[in-house]
Amino acid sequence: MSFDFIKDINKKIHFIGIGGISMSGLAEILISSGYKVSGSDMKSSHITNKLKEKGAQIYIGHNGDNINDVDLVVYTAAISFDNPEYIKSKQLNIPLMDRAEFLGHIMKGHKYNVAVAGTHGKTTTTSMLAHIVLKEDIDPTILVGGELDAIGGNVLAGHSEYFITEACEYKASFLKFFPYIGTILNIDADHLDYYKDINHIKDTFKKFINIIPKEGYLVANIEDENVKTVLSEGNYSCNILTYGLNSGSLMAKNVNYNALGCATFDVQKDGETLFQINLNVPGEHNVLNALASVGAALILDFSNDSITSGLSSFKGTHRRFELKGTKNGVTVIDDYAHHPTEIKATLSAARNYPHNKIYCVFQPHTYSRTLSLFEDFSNSFYEMDNLILADIYAAREKDTGIVSSNMLGDSIRDKHVNCVNIHSFDEIVDYLNLNLKEGDLLLTMGAGDVVNVGEMYLK
Repeated sequence: MSFDFIKDINKKIHFIGIGGISMSGLAEILISSGYKVSGSDMKSSHITNKLKEKGAQIYIGHNGDNINDVDLVVYTAAISFDNPEYIKSKQLNIPLMDRAEFLGHIMKGHKYNVAVAGTHGKTTTTSMLAHIVLKEDIDPTILVGGELDAIGGNVLAGHSEYFITEACEYKASFLKFFPYIGTILNIDADHLDYYKDINHIKDTFKKFINIIPKEGYLVANIEDENVKTVLSEGNYSCNILTYGLNSGSLMAKNVNYNALGCATFDVQKDGETLFQINLNVPGEHNVLNALASVGAALILDFSNDSITSGLSSFKGTHRRFELKGTKNGVTVIDDYAHHPTEIKATLSAARNYPHNKIYCVFQPHTYSRTLSLFEDFSNSFYEMDNLILADIYAAREKDTGIVSSNMLGDSIRDKHVNCVNIHSFDEIVDYLNLNLKEGDLLLTMGAGDVVNVGEMYLK
């Protein structure tokens, strides 16, 4: 595979932040196509080690000296413009491209691009669609924002015209893509360190719909109020397929849940029953995610058997309601939920999972998100048996003292939720060892490193 914007296969591409889940996937696509790749990240990981094994030159730490014999530099939105490698690239007049623009250029080389957008559920829905696509003999390229066992990680580099990817709305990144099919799973207030308010977010999703060509398709959740508003307020030229549990062209009918909270349902399109789906991931939100993947698969004319068997074989991605193990009769599950809407959906799924009591360890993700959605977070843990709040995971931000996990804990306790603040993972594990009993469910939740708590407990 070669790309119009880097036609010379001998060129070297450097990734600033190569250990990120999307950046590493792009790097792996290039390596598989024969390009020379280097990259840097703040710390080594199994992802950087994997890239190194595949032939990438990996630097740990950001340093201007890492820009060595480089023809193009790709950078993640998480880096700041005072990054020494970014500065060195500017000084040497090396072309710079952000991750989203680079991914958009790669998409240009494919005919059937599917861009899965929405505030929540992108990784799961992309992974569901990946399982369906893998049942078809079409050699696709798949880029997932998590690790999926079916493709051996977060990327599958194919050589056909089919490209399946997540489309992140952060900093309006997805407007640089070239979708043939775009999905909008939901629209919620998030990334308010970039967006002014929910109207700014909705306007950006309207622009996303408008980049879908006239012959292309939008697959949209008509039961999400903000999506419904966006559809009603725009004049769009592409084809639109709506879905929902009780409304839309594509619906889930006769939904039943098993003892683990996983759904079986009939898929109905324009009043006609097409087939039955048996999911192996829990929760009502996953019925909606499955419908979105079905919609894209039907547009691409995939077989009913590929759709049903693909979805049945999907058992989740890493860090999405992932069963980590059991110890002394305690089940340990980890989930990436870091937004109030996601938290509520995950807790709903957990309540339908066999348990005596639920112990939830939640790590808020970024100060800006915690502050901007403070009241929503405070109201997300109703009827929680036991909530343990870890300190806020800073990610790319600095602690200004305006908001803290203790403040959030006080607000949650004011709502009569059994909540404690514990400030180190070691102390959290000690607390769990003292309190967890056989039959309990331990749920670690957040987009930071809170997954380590469950793994420490299991050890």
